[in-house]
Amino acid sequence: MPWDAKAAVDHLNSNAEAASTSNCATYVRKAIEAGGVTLSKTMYAKNYGSRLTNAGFVAAAGAPQAGDVVVIQPTENGVAGHMAMYNGTQWVSDYKQPAVHGYYPSATYRKEKPAVKFYRRP
Repeated sequence: MPWDAKAAVDHLNSNAEAASTSNCATYVRKAIEAGGVTLSKTMYAKNYGSRLTNAGFVAAAGAPQAGDVVVIQPTENGVAGHMAMYNGTQWVSDYKQPAVHGYYPSATYRKEKPAVKFYRRP
């Protein structure tokens, strides 16, 4: 099955919660699978970069496109990191992140600005 970014985004948008449930990696992985790509599971969002590249995603730069995925390393006191998918107007993980905040999900992330990598499936 070829990659269907629209199906992935539709799945993520329709399953997003009202607020974070701390399950960003699960929600984004399931959306990617709804788009036709299987990812091997890992416990923490921070570890999904290699799984995305193994599944055919490549490093992305420039303006985000619908279906792009961001993997963010943990904050100073965190362990899991964060991941989200761009739906065309905002970043969505387990909830629709406020567009004004960009891809960083919380004030701590926005303050510390841990390393991020963007991925796109050609």
